[in-house]
Amino acid sequence: MIEVLIVDDDPRVARVNAAYVEKVPGFHVAGEAHSAAEALRRLAAPPRPDLVLMDHYLPDRTGLTVVQEMRRLGLQTDVIMVTAARDVATVQAAMRQGALQYLVKPFAFAGLRIKLEAYAELRRTLDGGGEAEQAEVDRMFGALSAPSEPGLPKGHSPTTAELVRQCLMGAEGSLSAQEIAERTGVSRQTAQRYLKLLERTGRARLTLRYGDAGRPEHRYVWATRA
Repeated sequence: MIEVLIVDDDPRVARVNAAYVEKVPGFHVAGEAHSAAEALRRLAAPPRPDLVLMDHYLPDRTGLTVVQEMRRLGLQTDVIMVTAARDVATVQAAMRQGALQYLVKPFAFAGLRIKLEAYAELRRTLDGGGEAEQAEVDRMFGALSAPSEPGLPKGHSPTTAELVRQCLMGAEGSLSAQEIAERTGVSRQTAQRYLKLLERTGRARLTLRYGDAGRPEHRYVWATRA
C-alpha cells in the first residue's frame, strides 16, 4: 500500500481528499495535517508516508516552503501539489523543488485518480531497480504524463488539452482563440478546437464581445470564474 499524508488548511477539504484517496486501489491515508508545522511533525516521525498531497496555502507557511524544509531535513517523501494556486511562478517553483505532479483545485475524483494512478505506475517502474536504457527512462518520465482530461475525443492530444486548459485557468479574464494561440504556441484553429471542447464539457464558458462592425468576438473564461 502507498501511504499518503493529506496536507490542507481546511479540514473539510482534507476529509474529501482523503475519501478520494481511499477509493483508489493501492492507496491508504496515513493521516491529515492542517498546518505546515503539523505536516513537518508527521513527516519526520516514523512511519513516514510515501506521498504527500500538499496544499500551498497553509496558515503558518506555504506548501512550497514545507517542501523546501523537507528536502533540507533529508526527507525524500514524494509530493503532489493539490492547491488553488495557479499562477505560473508557483507552478514553476513547485517543478524546480521536485513536486511530481500539480493538481489545481477545484477538481473531481477522476482528476485526482489519474494523478495517483500515474504515480503508482512510476513506483512500480522504479521498484524494478537495475539499470535503464533510454526507452525505460522515457517510460519512467512518461508515467507521470497521464492525461488530465479523461475521455478525450479521437484526434485530440492530452498534452495540447492540458496546455490550453492551464492557459485559460491562469488568465485573469477571458481570452480569445487567437490570444490562447499566441500564449501557447499552437495554431488559432487548434486553440479554437480545444476551447470548444472545454466549453462542451462545462469547463469553460463562452462570451461574446461586440465591436463597432463585423461578427462578435468569441471569448472564453474558465467556468469557476464565469
